[in-house]
Amino acid sequence: MNQLRAAISFLTILPAGKSAAFDPDAMVPLFPVVGLIIGVLLAVFDNLVMRIWPNPVGAVLDVIFLVVITGAFHLDGLGDTADGILSHRSRERALEIMKDSRLGTMGLAAIVCVLATKWGGLATFGHHRFIALIIIPAYARASVIFGIRYLKYGRPDGGTGTDFFKSPLPFLSFIWILLPVFLSFFLGMECLFINAVFLGMVTGMILFYKHQMNCITGDMLGAMVEVTETALFLTMAVGGNF
Repeated sequence: MNQLRAAISFLTILPAGKSAAFDPDAMVPLFPVVGLIIGVLLAVFDNLVMRIWPNPVGAVLDVIFLVVITGAFHLDGLGDTADGILSHRSRERALEIMKDSRLGTMGLAAIVCVLATKWGGLATFGHHRFIALIIIPAYARASVIFGIRYLKYGRPDGGTGTDFFKSPLPFLSFIWILLPVFLSFFLGMECLFINAVFLGMVTGMILFYKHQMNCITGDMLGAMVEVTETALFLTMAVGGNF
C-alpha cells in the first residue's frame, strides 16, 4: 500500500498521504493499478457530466479531467518528445531538445492533435462506455512497463527517469496488467480490438523509439502513455459500430 500511494503521488495530483521511500522497482508494476484508479474516477465523472451536457461537451470535460488529474505530466513528455524526435536532428541533439523546458512548434502540434483526437473518440463511442473508461487509462500506464523493460535509458549521465532503469524489471512486473485485461472481457467482442490495439501500439512505439533513438527517456515514456490512451479511445469509437 505504501508503494501504491507513492505511485499515485508520482502519476497524479491525487492526495495519497505519506508514502514509503521512493522505490521505482516496487512502484512501476503498480502503474496499471493507478491507471484503474484514474479510470474509475473518469468513468464516474463522465457519467455525471453526460447527464447534464450533450456528448461533445461531456467529452471535452473528460479530456480536461484527464489533464487535470495527471497534472499534464504525460502531456509534457509528449510535447518534449515531439520536439526532439520530429526535429530530424541527431540522437544527441534530439535528447538536448527534449531536455529544454520550452515548448516548440512540433510539441504544441502533437499536444493539440492528441487532445483533439481523444475528444473525437470520447464524443463518439457509447458502447460499454463505463468499463472502457475504467480500463483505458490502466492500459495506457501499463505501456510504461514495456518501455522500461525493453529499451535502455537514453541519459546515462542522469535524468528524471534514471532511477527507473537502475536494474532490469523482472517479468513479474507485468502481473498487474492482468487486471485491465480481465476487465476487458466485459467488453464482449471489443475485448479483441482493445487488446490487439494495445499490443500493436506498444510494439510499434518501442520499435519506433528503437529505430529513431535506440533508447528511451522519461519524456518518451510520457508520450507512450498519451499516444496509447488516444489510440484506445479511438478503438472504442470504431468498435461500437460492429
